[in-house]
Order: sequence, then structure tokens, then C-alpha cells
Amino acid sequence: MRKFLVVLDDTRECLNAMRFAAMRAAKSGGGVTIISVIPPEEYQHWMGVAEIMREEARERIEAHFEVFAKWMRDRQGVTPKLEIREGEPLKEILDLVESDPQIGVLVLGAGIDKGAPGPLVTQLTKIAGSLPCPLTIVPGDMSKEKLEQIT
Repeated sequence: MRKFLVVLDDTRECLNAMRFAAMRAAKSGGGVTIISVIPPEEYQHWMGVAEIMREEARERIEAHFEVFAKWMRDRQGVTPKLEIREGEPLKEILDLVESDPQIGVLVLGAGIDKGAPGPLVTQLTKIAGSLPCPLTIVPGDMSKEKLEQIT
């Protein structure tokens, strides 16, 4: 089964990437894997509380994931899988894409602010030609209706 890999982070554009991935998976009989990466700087400030900070980050990610997962199950009939990693986001995303041959499409949301589309989009478009799967970039301000039309 082909899976759509989508990144869960604290950006607004992540919402449209989630919607797109779920809609495409539902219409193509695929699956969705959601990756969220805890950057190392989030928990290295005080070594004594590092484990507590990691656990809080995981809980926040799992709660955020459950909101998307419920929508995907209820509205699209897709049950996503969550992959939480710790490290540099780009490296962890690439490691997952390369290690899972079922990932058929990497889906990112583009930022809606003027200027750059976001750090991950910028970094991944530079190496898109060497990725083992296609990269789909979903505009962050695209309407739900337009997303439904194109999926």
C-alpha cells in the first residue's frame, strides 16, 4: 500500500498538508503516516529536566495527532500512523522516507507569509531530485473546497 507521509508541526500550513494527504489516501486506497520531530534544542537546556521536557513534547504531539487522526478516520476513512522522532527535522524525515519503501509521496504545507515557504519546504525542494519519492507542496491558504477538487 502506498503511504502519504505528512509532517506534523506547529505551523498553520500543516493543516492543509494533513487534509491533502488524507483525501488522496482515501481516494487512492493508500495510507497516511504522520511524522513529528522533536528538535534537540527543545530539551537540552537543562539536563536535569530533559526527560520531563521530552515527555511533555511527546504528549503535546500525541494530543495534536489525535485531533487529525479523528478527522481522518471520521471524514476520510483513513487511520493514520504516528511516527515521533527526536533530532534534526530534515534528517529524520529523510531517514523515514528512505527506510520505508511504502512511502510513495511526501506532503508538505507551504507557508502563507510573504517570503519563504518555510524551512522544510526550502530545504527539501533543493534536494527534491534525489528524493526516493515525489514531493507534494500544498499551499497553506488553499480552501477546503479547492483541496477537494484537486484530490
